[in-house]
Amino acid sequence: MKPADHESEQPLNVPQPIRGDGLGAPDYGPRNIWRDRENPNMLVPPATDSGLMPNLKMSFSDTHMQLNQGGWSREITVRDLPVATTLAGVNMSLMPGGVREMHWHRQAEWAYVIWGNARITAVDQDGRNFIADVGPGDIWYFPPGVPHSIQGLTDGCEFVLVFDDGHFTDLNTLSISDWLAHTPRSVLAANFGVPENAFDYIPNDQVYMYQDELPGPLDSAAVPSPYGTVPLTFKHRLLAQPPIRTSGGSVRIADSSNFPVAKNIAAALVEIEPGGLRELHWHPNNDEWQYYLAGQGQMTVFAGSGTARTFDVRAGDVGYVPSASGHYIQNTGNETLWLLEMFRSDKYADISLNQWMALTPKDVVRDNLHIGPDILQSLRKEKWHVVKAPGSDGYWK
Repeated sequence: MKPADHESEQPLNVPQPIRGDGLGAPDYGPRNIWRDRENPNMLVPPATDSGLMPNLKMSFSDTHMQLNQGGWSREITVRDLPVATTLAGVNMSLMPGGVREMHWHRQAEWAYVIWGNARITAVDQDGRNFIADVGPGDIWYFPPGVPHSIQGLTDGCEFVLVFDDGHFTDLNTLSISDWLAHTPRSVLAANFGVPENAFDYIPNDQVYMYQDELPGPLDSAAVPSPYGTVPLTFKHRLLAQPPIRTSGGSVRIADSSNFPVAKNIAAALVEIEPGGLRELHWHPNNDEWQYYLAGQGQMTVFAGSGTARTFDVRAGDVGYVPSASGHYIQNTGNETLWLLEMFRSDKYADISLNQWMALTPKDVVRDNLHIGPDILQSLRKEKWHVVKAPGSDGYWK
């Protein structure tokens, strides 16, 4: 097929890199029009965007899908999003009965259940165990080195895992099958006090994931330990937690203050209604790793020295904001935008631009920004997290 002959051979309603202030020119191709439609603020950056900033967005849809008996997984690490050095993410799905085999990590693991139900098990360094069922909106946290397993229950499940190291890869974890396969049978026999032929049928390599039968009720899975159960629960019902509600949505925060075991990762579940704005703010204590659960929007990040860049985001995308960089997120669709904000920290922390200005002497703010009394009177001394655009009819133009 010959190349397109300028606009005469292009389909109608093709977005062009032309801005209303007279900048830009038509692009007659070749080009990926679908990508341009998904990223209008990349094709035509807002006039306020400026300077050089690394890519801060990656979609799970653009990653390699690892298919296994019992489910699938895919991940976003520094290989895919080089700026994301503090956290890495894995999106995983398990069939009913599908098992993510017994394994452990050098990194802490934090998880959010997107849909379905799963059974998680773990044992800590003092021989105390933990067995629980999790459902939509629940989270779990396993400290570094704690061995665990995950199994899909009725209808299966899907979840996102977050690890406190951007270089992490789930395909290079420490698995029970892999260890036994690379240990001499004589050593295994001595360790477990059984004949060597008891290990004739163990896997020859890492299993990673496998299909099994559905487990019985939770009560039937109980394994009494002489040392009891873990003192701090590894499970937290984040979506069931009472939210902080504001004019444009809500936020639910989970960190070591209300989920004490979570010492390495803090999170916020943010709801932005149509026409809503995750207010201008920044995080003083670490980089932010985002996972978009539903809806669509745009994120603008300010990095100082006249540098700002806008990214279009939608469900399944991962965003990243370097520490202390100012940013905001707008819901640009007509459905609620949901996202997770994740941090490699034991505490969630953010600073609101509105609150900072409200708690600073008014003459300082007035003379610094040359703004009038109307704006000064509207400043809020409380964090609102998510606000509604004045006069919004449900979406941003």
